[in-house]
Amino acid sequence: MRVAVPANRLIGILAMVVPIWFAAVYFILAGLRPEYSHLTKAISELGSVDAPRAWVWNLFGYILPGAIVSMLGYGIGKHFASEAGIRTPSWALIASGLLMALSGIFQGDFENRTSFTMLMHAVGSLGSFVAFLVCGFSLPRIWRRYDEWRPLTWLTLALVLGSIITGFLRVGEAPGLGQRLGFVCFFLWIAVVGYGLYRHADQRPRGTGGAA
Repeated sequence: MRVAVPANRLIGILAMVVPIWFAAVYFILAGLRPEYSHLTKAISELGSVDAPRAWVWNLFGYILPGAIVSMLGYGIGKHFASEAGIRTPSWALIASGLLMALSGIFQGDFENRTSFTMLMHAVGSLGSFVAFLVCGFSLPRIWRRYDEWRPLTWLTLALVLGSIITGFLRVGEAPGLGQRLGFVCFFLWIAVVGYGLYRHADQRPRGTGGAA
């Protein structure tokens, strides 16, 4: 007898797996390029217009993970559908994932930073981060109203703040370090939220009645 897996539980599993997936694709492709530096090169350079196996990175490193991030936004929106304030964080996370995918569709052209494909790549990358911040700062206001979700509030906020702080490390002789730490914060946030959705997929949110 087959047991139906709720959509949100499946989304939660994918969200928990995607950081491992992203890291595996990154290290495999970076390892195939001896000249590639983790400290000085942008992650997007794995999929730049002149990069070997660029399509592999853009598809498996940006487009598919972006799709999963959007699915997580959809799942969170459905889980808290009765909460009036859920639309902003839900749609923001959906947008973050779609914009991440956009940065994979349009390859970075680091030799011609004013080219159309580079501009669209930048829009996708920066837009994804901004949308993530909107979600990251607005979603905890909803979680604080629910017993089972409240424990995630401060952890997720810490990861959002960490993603901002790492931006100040993108200077000096190792600008790539800050970007990679920022991705760590982002994907850990995705995994934590995915875990919450997976664990509580079959439960209706139980409000405490307290103020947000």
